[in-house]
Amino acid sequence: MLHVGLDLSAKRVEVHVLGDDATTRWDGPWPIDREALGRLAGELLGFGEPVRAVIESMTGARYVHDTLEAAGIDVRVADVVKAKGLAPLACKTDRIDAWVLAELSRRDLIPEIWLPDPEVRGARERARFRLHLVKHRSMLKNRVHATLKTHGVPVTVSDLFGTRGRHMLDRLNLPEPWASTLHASIWLIDQLDTQIDTITHELRDLGADHPYIPLLQTIPGIGWTLAYTIAAEIGDITRFPTPNQLIGYTGLVPRVHQSGDHDRRGPITKHGPTYLRWALIEAATHACRHPHYKPRYDQLKHRVGRARGAKTAQTDLARRIAFAIWHMCTKHQPFAPAGAECVLAA
Repeated sequence: MLHVGLDLSAKRVEVHVLGDDATTRWDGPWPIDREALGRLAGELLGFGEPVRAVIESMTGARYVHDTLEAAGIDVRVADVVKAKGLAPLACKTDRIDAWVLAELSRRDLIPEIWLPDPEVRGARERARFRLHLVKHRSMLKNRVHATLKTHGVPVTVSDLFGTRGRHMLDRLNLPEPWASTLHASIWLIDQLDTQIDTITHELRDLGADHPYIPLLQTIPGIGWTLAYTIAAEIGDITRFPTPNQLIGYTGLVPRVHQSGDHDRRGPITKHGPTYLRWALIEAATHACRHPHYKPRYDQLKHRVGRARGAKTAQTDLARRIAFAIWHMCTKHQPFAPAGAECVLAA
């Protein structure tokens, strides 16, 4: 078998090919456009031996994975942090990184990560793009509020971008260039509203038959959009044998460093999908007012203190929601508070 290490950069991919006897068959840079990757697959298959390629998880890695796999090559995606832990280097170059990945394949030590199928990746992209647009809309709205505050204009309506708020904005007489930037911001907000509504309707149509979404909506603090986002980011719940593995995947667990009698706990690891972590924290922000979670949230918030109390309590609640999600999606049952006939909550 041939073992191929691929180290991807912005304009090329460094390739290192090892045989089972650890001899280098070929190495060097290669372009990363689709046609060039097709030629690379032909060169590798031309050796007449089975080929296993390894590439680190990063932006563009899935494109290389899909292109080479379509050409008939077995491609694995390696976890960057774990790969560095298995093979720490005194000198790091793209060429050495490619050799390390090939050597990990030869020794059957690939720290492989789960790669979602195209359907799950498409669901993630739709949810993530909607969130991207919402963030831009919030930035523009904040800019409009800042402009009014700069010129001493009081906001006398509850929703500045509703019907009454728009009438108020139309009657403003601001000097240039603030008047022009204000009108441009409002126009962009309207365009973003249209795009966000279109994507939301599309998500509702695509997620109508998803088995997890109705279950997730029974959790306090999770509406339809958050349920779709969480379901897309988790993918198949069966890949997590225990709820603790799902919680670890979210990156909401604290860093732990133990050596002898020393046990140090740091901030959360932030491993795993950023959008899943955001969705769980967002759900915790709303769920903290629910009678089931409020006592524990308030107790932890006051115990930790004013500086970090709210943030620590939200993170703790987000972990508990992830714990409940694992049980709900695994058993295909709705949320049940502690003390119910079927206890699914942490």
